[in-house]
Amino acid sequence: MMFQQEFTYETRPVRVVFRPGAAVTATPGEAARLGLRRLLVVCGSRGERVARSVADALGDSCVGLHPWARMHVPVEDADRAVAAVRAAGADGCVAVGGGSAIGLGKAIALRTGLPLIAVPSTYSGSEMTPVWGLTEHGTKRTGRDPVVQPRCVVYDPRLTLSLPVPLTVTSGVNALAHAVEALYAPDVSPLVSVMAEEGVRAMAEALPLLAAGPEDLEARSRALYAAWLCGACLGATTMGLHHKVCHVLGGTYGLPHAETHTVVLPHALAYNAPAAPQALTVLRRALDADDVPRALWELSGRLGAPRSLAELGLPEGEVAPAATRVAGEPYANPRPVTADGVRAVLRAAYEGAPPEPADGTAV
Repeated sequence: MMFQQEFTYETRPVRVVFRPGAAVTATPGEAARLGLRRLLVVCGSRGERVARSVADALGDSCVGLHPWARMHVPVEDADRAVAAVRAAGADGCVAVGGGSAIGLGKAIALRTGLPLIAVPSTYSGSEMTPVWGLTEHGTKRTGRDPVVQPRCVVYDPRLTLSLPVPLTVTSGVNALAHAVEALYAPDVSPLVSVMAEEGVRAMAEALPLLAAGPEDLEARSRALYAAWLCGACLGATTMGLHHKVCHVLGGTYGLPHAETHTVVLPHALAYNAPAAPQALTVLRRALDADDVPRALWELSGRLGAPRSLAELGLPEGEVAPAATRVAGEPYANPRPVTADGVRAVLRAAYEGAPPEPADGTAV
């Protein structure tokens, strides 16, 4: 493959601890290392038990548990969390859980400048990015700010053992989407390509093992490692059509985050494939497949994941309005983004049929 001779790659300081049991055994030491003595632990309602164990491990350094993180970070939730931080006199935050918890932790960091420690329990990859998102009045806004990048990420594969198989699969495909889009981003670099290929390969190998044996700690570790790589790819590059579609479907229509990524990915990639030949070359190697969009669609179906937006609750009549929203303020993308083109992607994703190869013309 031809070497990319001109590129820019920026790294941001983040310390990673990766080992079984680290959530309880490593988090207190990492907080002390950062000089933090008054930490608010944030999580979602489903992850409160695990978050409480982390809070207990922090001992007197924990000033409270805030278990109200929700998908897509509604702005009113961010307001309430910031108020809780200030009321507790916290000097930092520990986010325990999936993308919703880490997203709320990032909102706190964005508003207050306080350092964030992330203890992820899914494969969202948000912990490795400076990307934040807030939803207000049916619109999800995103941005990049180094202040929201966690100062430390504690990866504990044991936290993912209780992750239900359906969420394991969709969370894993969500991670794949980060790597896929990074490969055709305008600011892709050779290092990102290497991370993306390894991340896609590792996740595609781990997910079938976890669908067959959810308590396979080695496979859990491999999936978490893959999520780390895929998240780092997203953190280093610009998001494209796939993420814009998912942000609209989530923020405006309340569709579930990981499941939406899973459904949309094969169709968004099929749309962009004619304009992203180098990305397809990398993905063919990683997945050992010639037709990459079809391979991703088949992987999701084989593992029991949803394949259509209809299954997720999107009304058919909202396909066209959603396409207009996406095309109205598109993200950077290798192929021109038009309302007709996005409508075709959303129609295919709504129906859930196998992705059709694009003809390469601007539609």
